Amino acid sequence: MIGCSRITYQRTRTRKIPAGGAFLRGALIILSQEVNRSSQEVNRSSVVNRKTKETDISLELNIDSNGKYEINTGITMFDHLLAQIAQHGRFGITLSATGDDQHHLVEDVAICMGKALNEALGEKRGIIRMGDATVSMDDALVTVAVDINGRGYPVLEDLPFSENDMFGFPTDLIRHFLESFAIEARLNLHAKILYGVNDHHKAEALFKALGRALDTATRIDERISGELPTTKEFLEG
Repeated sequence: MIGCSRITYQRTRTRKIPAGGAFLRGALIILSQEVNRSSQEVNRSSVVNRKTKETDISLELNIDSNGKYEINTGITMFDHLLAQIAQHGRFGITLSATGDDQHHLVEDVAICMGKALNEALGEKRGIIRMGDATVSMDDALVTVAVDINGRGYPVLEDLPFSENDMFGFPTDLIRHFLESFAIEARLNLHAKILYGVNDHHKAEALFKALGRALDTATRIDERISGELPTTKEFLEG
């Protein structure tokens, strides 16, 4: 049967075969464990396509991957930042996106990534749910915390950038990306740049921290055997 393990036994001088009822109970326990394990071994991936008058986006996201990515938005710095989420979140991301301007493109990519993550997580059974990371990059230190609770709520307390142009990428779009992503992914997202001088370092550390926090939060916790990680027995979204 699907999900069942083959159970064999033999008599030995040191161990007796359990009585019929006890043996059956043991077999059922093993079967239950195998079923729970199989229920968690699902393909946690999603495909999102979004085409409007402003943007055309195709995205494939795989949660249980090795961090490999193919990202092309036409904005070099944005591609670089998104790659940090893939690499340090161990997500497989294939993304192709075009748009009429950077604002629309960044916003719609965030929407697609949030939707893809939420869809790939499904019912969210068995996940750790919460994760955080503090990441340094030379002069910069950034902290990010997430809670995949079904409620999109971004709290971006302090994201200071000295310039609004980082290699042709407006830094104010970073906040907009994070806000849109958190809302569509239906998760709490707290982020703060603790300090730093170089805008590139601050931004890159921020996206690395987001990737690592998401990596922790989306992992399967085998101890809860596919249960929802909440005392309410219900998660929004």
